[in-house]
Amino acid sequence: MKKVATYCLAFLFTFNSNVFAAPQAPMTDESVIHLLNRITFGARPGDIEHLKALGLQGYIEEQLNPNSIPESPYVQNATADSPSNGQNAEQLITEYRQNQKAVQQAKKAAGGDKAQIPNDVKQFFKSFGQRYATEKLVKAIESPRQLQEVMTEFWFNHFNVAMSKGLDRVLVEPYERDAIRPYALGRFRQLLGATCHHPAMLFYLDNWQNTDPKSQGARGQFTGINENYARELMELHTLGVDGGYTQKDVQELARVLTGLGLGNERNPRLEKIDSYGAYFDPNRHDFGAKTILGRRISGSGENEVEECLDMLSRQPATAHHLSYQLAQYFVSDDPPASLVNKMAARWQQTDGDIKSVLRELLYSPEFWAAKNENSKYKTPLRYVVSTLRASDAHPKDFRMVNQFLKLQGEPLYGCLTPDGYKNTKTAWLNPDALLYRINFATAYGAGRLADLMPEAPEYRRLGYTISGSKFKSHTVAVIAKTPDELKSSAILGSPDFMRY
Repeated sequence: MKKVATYCLAFLFTFNSNVFAAPQAPMTDESVIHLLNRITFGARPGDIEHLKALGLQGYIEEQLNPNSIPESPYVQNATADSPSNGQNAEQLITEYRQNQKAVQQAKKAAGGDKAQIPNDVKQFFKSFGQRYATEKLVKAIESPRQLQEVMTEFWFNHFNVAMSKGLDRVLVEPYERDAIRPYALGRFRQLLGATCHHPAMLFYLDNWQNTDPKSQGARGQFTGINENYARELMELHTLGVDGGYTQKDVQELARVLTGLGLGNERNPRLEKIDSYGAYFDPNRHDFGAKTILGRRISGSGENEVEECLDMLSRQPATAHHLSYQLAQYFVSDDPPASLVNKMAARWQQTDGDIKSVLRELLYSPEFWAAKNENSKYKTPLRYVVSTLRASDAHPKDFRMVNQFLKLQGEPLYGCLTPDGYKNTKTAWLNPDALLYRINFATAYGAGRLADLMPEAPEYRRLGYTISGSKFKSHTVAVIAKTPDELKSSAILGSPDFMRY
């Protein structure tokens, strides 16, 4: 069976080579490590051998087709124990509102303080953050579908929502599960539509309140136009800040988005749009004609939203903006214009097919250029996950990881601003953060963090797994002089391991 699968993969790669040349690099230890560093969260034991068996192109194509890779049992167990229990956003919203009502009733009964809140209600609100974070970390560390996880992280930051805001406390995991991960390697238009229609986004950027002030439904919480989502839809999600739109375009798009929001059990006449849990209220919609980017949009209700998403996803500015961000994420903090332009052209040729755009990137000479190897600085998440992967850890308790990420300024699902966490060196390299990384590496490498790994990682195995991560000769010399019991700490705390 394994030989048949290998033959089928080889046929697929031969077929793709009619469109894309082979990766612009020879098969060397350096190119193997470079590819692993960029399209995974860091090498695990066995990854180097697996990549060499498939070849550079074979490994790229395998990762671009995650459904061909059996999922890890660690991931299966973690998702089976999710606090959302497979519930969709609509079910979680109902449960959240019921428990919120129970808290209010308890406070009212107690006169506002010393409320006797039922234990099951306390547990409901307490469980989500820790369990959602655990699921995310288990997938990043354990899943062999590494490119899918890397791209899920990229797109979540691109379409960021913050867990700290009301309903999003329970919605971030189903948002990532249902609106991000399935489309992370698909078509951008599907991804854009899924995020637009998910209650997590509609609540986070306040579009659930966006209402034509002259409409029949303009009352209570729904009193007028809210431009928050319309602005970020243009500035962050599609065109980019220099994408050629005006404030008038934002205002007109906000009018298009009026009435797009959440379900309400007191208003059964709302039109449910799709399985994500978005509803459309025609009584709050502005049915007047609009003009966006010079294009007239007739007042047709929810179809206006789809027309605008189609238009925005196919703009040349969108192709360039997203190609630049992807190139910055995978290649260099200041990506070469030649690569961005090639990716943008592929984007438009394929109508935003993310997989094809990534092939353009990963097969390019710019991606493989020596100056771009080990040039990126790890975010706190990538640093801690690459540490755990390199040492073949299988943690069951992630409180120390969550604390590390919080102190580093990157708590999971915790970015308050809609632009998400940055992935550049200037965002994360500072003396305090670096010192904390070194302290973490020292304790972990010495085996003092038993909740993450019961014993110290063996430095020879650790060094082989990361294959030096392009360590400089000076770093290698320092590690060589370090006592054996401290070598793992020296490897994980070295400036070279901070890069990828």
